[in-house]
Amino acid sequence: MSLPAAFHDIAERVNNWGRWGADDEIGTLNLITDDVVRSAAAEVRSGRRVPLALPLKEDGVQTGLIPGRVNPLHTMVQINQELFGPGTVATSDDTVTMGLQAATHWDALTHASHSGRIYNGRPADTITAHAGALFSGIDKVPYIVSRGVLLDVARAKGVDRLPGDHAVTPEDLDEAAEFGGVTVRAGDIALVRTGQIQVYLAGDRHAYGHPSPGLSLRTPEWFHARDVAAVADDTLTFEIFPPEIEDLWLPVHALHLVEMGMTQGQNWDLEKLSTACAEEGRHAFLLSAMPEPFTGGTGTPVAPVAVL
Repeated sequence: MSLPAAFHDIAERVNNWGRWGADDEIGTLNLITDDVVRSAAAEVRSGRRVPLALPLKEDGVQTGLIPGRVNPLHTMVQINQELFGPGTVATSDDTVTMGLQAATHWDALTHASHSGRIYNGRPADTITAHAGALFSGIDKVPYIVSRGVLLDVARAKGVDRLPGDHAVTPEDLDEAAEFGGVTVRAGDIALVRTGQIQVYLAGDRHAYGHPSPGLSLRTPEWFHARDVAAVADDTLTFEIFPPEIEDLWLPVHALHLVEMGMTQGQNWDLEKLSTACAEEGRHAFLLSAMPEPFTGGTGTPVAPVAVL
């Protein structure tokens, strides 16, 4: 089944191919300039630091809904081993096997493709079994440090958590920005809170992913118009799931990652940040969310920190 005309119409309006040159591999992260970072640093007032990552553990958010995306399998490979003989310093080492998108993570631009293409018009078959992503892998991202803006859609609507069938619209984003007293600027990283992650934090991991609130097919144009550098939210699927249009699966992924070249993140714990922003009366902050540079990776775990 081919993608519908409605998708292609939006894709044409938000497409960034060639905007930063034919060789570009990082898309909208180009919008995080030195001036943007200096401005972001000025948002730090109290120095309050808020972690935004879920713990990496074997009973994590993955339940088998997405094949092959396994939770971290942690194994000790040596415990208090005196490598250099009895009475010497002992060390303990461990190893882990996990999906790079298992918990709180960034999607690389190569995480999605459509019509045989990835970002900037490159062929999708440049992602190979041996090398992973030859272009636009997560290792090509030099930094993700910028001004973060919390768009607390749930709190703006006076609820703890949006219902599972709520598609976050541009109007919702406008409402959340007004509620937070912020204007989204070029180079910002937008964090969209639905409250959905409360389902997982409460221990019901099997109910966390389906159905799920998430971003509407209409929101990519909102981010594109404001030159947002990246966006993350607190859901498993990022966008509304099941989809708004029957059989049109993951269209927001395709619009963000393929057409716009905009990095996106999922499973971010925005609960403590929501509380902190409400207490301090401001919803903009310095955000550090550096990706782990897995060569050829189509995603990466991340441990973001917001500094207010």
